Amino acid sequence: MGNIWTEQPIHFLDFEGSLATGVLEYGVVTVCGAAMHRTHTRLCRPRGHVRPEDTALHGLREDTLSACAPLTEDWELFAGLRETGPLAAHFAGVENALLKSVWPYPRPSPNFARPGEATTDWGPWIDTGRLYPALFPTLPSAKLGDLIVGRGLQARLDTLAAEHCPSDRRHYHAALYDALAGALLLTELARAPGLAALTTLQLLALSTPDGGKRDALIQGKLF
Repeated sequence: MGNIWTEQPIHFLDFEGSLATGVLEYGVVTVCGAAMHRTHTRLCRPRGHVRPEDTALHGLREDTLSACAPLTEDWELFAGLRETGPLAAHFAGVENALLKSVWPYPRPSPNFARPGEATTDWGPWIDTGRLYPALFPTLPSAKLGDLIVGRGLQARLDTLAAEHCPSDRRHYHAALYDALAGALLLTELARAPGLAALTTLQLLALSTPDGGKRDALIQGKLF
């Protein structure tokens, strides 16, 4: 397999919401060839009560979302994304759980961790929340905003947000803004010394929560 910058697209997702409220907003950034090619975002109708403390975090209010279509109407978008490339997120457990709460399975899709095989799972995921600590073990924090600032990417992120995000959703805890931040961290690996030749398979392996597997890859099987 070639490296990730010449392979199939990677679709970076971020959701705002919870299992109680459902997805209230999604952001998708498609990365291909170390560049961001397409974005999607919209607000979604809640399936449960949006608490004031939720609104304080992401800025979305139940009364402004009630006229929106529910996420269930976007099956073709998300199933199609999964068919064309692996999904990615920053600490992907949240996105995986929210997707499965709406659609337990995608259509049969390539298993990018086992080339040539198919799967009916949304994963395995490329997870920048696990990748960065695995590749750069001295990082003081793996929080999305801390990584963006620490890598000197905040100005670039804000420029991208001005191009792609709604004017009132250009901040952290807005779905497309956070998806752009994660996608920016992913593409930054193409410029990191020794990492430009990473394959999708290697990124998936490094994204695993199995620390022993990550350590084995870093200590000799990967580089």
